[in-house]
Amino acid sequence: MSEMPHVLIYQARVHELFLDIMRNAPTRLEPDYGIKVINVEIDPGADDFPVTATLERTGPGCEGRQHTVRARYVVGCDGARSNVRRAIGGSLQGDAAHQAWGVMDVLAVTDFPDYRMKALIQSGNGGTMLVLPREGGYLVRHYVELESLGVEERAADRGLTINDIIAKAQAIYAPYRFDVKDVVWWSIYEIGHRLTDKFDDVPENEVSERSPRVLLAGDACHTHSPKAGQGRKVSMGDTFNLGWKLILVLTGRADPSLLHSYSAERRAAAKGLIDFDHEWSRVIGARSEDDTDEELPRFAREFIKNLRYTSGLTIQYRSSALIGEARHQALAHGFDIGMRFHSAPVVRLADAKPMQLGHVIEADTRWRVFAFGGAADTGQEGGSVHSLCEYLQHAPGSPVRTLTRADEDIDAVIDFRAVFQQGFRDLEYARMPTLLRPHKGRFALCDYEKVFCSDLKSGEDIFDSRSIDRKNGCIVVVRPDQHVANILPLDAFGELSAFFAGFLRPA
Repeated sequence: MSEMPHVLIYQARVHELFLDIMRNAPTRLEPDYGIKVINVEIDPGADDFPVTATLERTGPGCEGRQHTVRARYVVGCDGARSNVRRAIGGSLQGDAAHQAWGVMDVLAVTDFPDYRMKALIQSGNGGTMLVLPREGGYLVRHYVELESLGVEERAADRGLTINDIIAKAQAIYAPYRFDVKDVVWWSIYEIGHRLTDKFDDVPENEVSERSPRVLLAGDACHTHSPKAGQGRKVSMGDTFNLGWKLILVLTGRADPSLLHSYSAERRAAAKGLIDFDHEWSRVIGARSEDDTDEELPRFAREFIKNLRYTSGLTIQYRSSALIGEARHQALAHGFDIGMRFHSAPVVRLADAKPMQLGHVIEADTRWRVFAFGGAADTGQEGGSVHSLCEYLQHAPGSPVRTLTRADEDIDAVIDFRAVFQQGFRDLEYARMPTLLRPHKGRFALCDYEKVFCSDLKSGEDIFDSRSIDRKNGCIVVVRPDQHVANILPLDAFGELSAFFAGFLRPA
């Protein structure tokens, strides 16, 4: 399914990774936690800085102090009770299961025999509990079913504490012993499945007239139960999708109307999450005796069946300006248009280094165009890859020529790379087209990392594992967020140029 291992990493650790990167970045960014949003107002008629945000200080010594900020764009990541969402007239619509659950990361001593295995425990009369071992060998997360809630009741109204979670967990573990030594983190929540109508400030009847200025991400626009570990993953998918689009707009490479695609793409992804969460919550609550005829309990079967979903590999964006039609999908069945680029082993030609092709895609807002050569193609003059390189590098209408500014490296917007079927001993780097050997940067150094070949030694040939047409090869276009945007024949020069012209501005 993926070259990546399946791991559990808790949210505080991921936050710390982000914070470390921010502190060491050139901007030395530090978040300010002592501010809350009071209101957001939009002037659709303003040419620049049309959004005014009213903020209030909450830190010691400056409580209640308000100030305003004018902005081109505002992104609301302020949770399920989002003031940004409220300001643009949005609301979360959906239902609640009226059931309180507790979650805790603990260090404990127990004689339960499967404590270091994923487990769903369904006690006779104590309720249900999900046990997820954490990294490090000692920490274990518990999702504990607590009490049913009234129709208008919130979990906070019950005054439940960590002691209630521990007591319920001990009742479910019984007759096994469960002695909690330390609580690293805990929370109590109620299950709800809610989604906003739109992830931005533009009503449906005004989409053709103006572009979004206020956008929502994460819990501000979708909430669900945390048992599948999708909240952070889907929220990060929101902001990854939005981030590169905002950068293209703010740097003038794309029209602001590009931002309409954010709500269109991510609301559909969130709707899939809500539907999945409905089903997953029912699976967690189902009794194991309901399916005794099966080899595995329903929980285990569903966990395995949904592994691609919980790993974030099933989101498929629909055809749009950013996602091509599937007319040429048959050229590479293993790269589903609209889905994440599925990596595979290759060998880098210049230094014979085995590596994963997907790992060359960095989060730098650039588009990737991979040319997969046909059976007889070695990059020679007159071959399909060479002809494509000549077009991209020299033709007046090529997207590389039209989208790259005069003072930029040739791959500043479109990073072009090639993959050949032959082994690295059968190809010669020095004879590759010059577009695959560009000289870049302050010292005009040669980039040796754009040509790859099949990893014949490992036995996993990328042309076989991704069902790439061996006779003809193909072009695979990959978006900055690593989703496959288009698949085209190697000689489809006009289609390739037209695709990029559909959403990027000429330099």
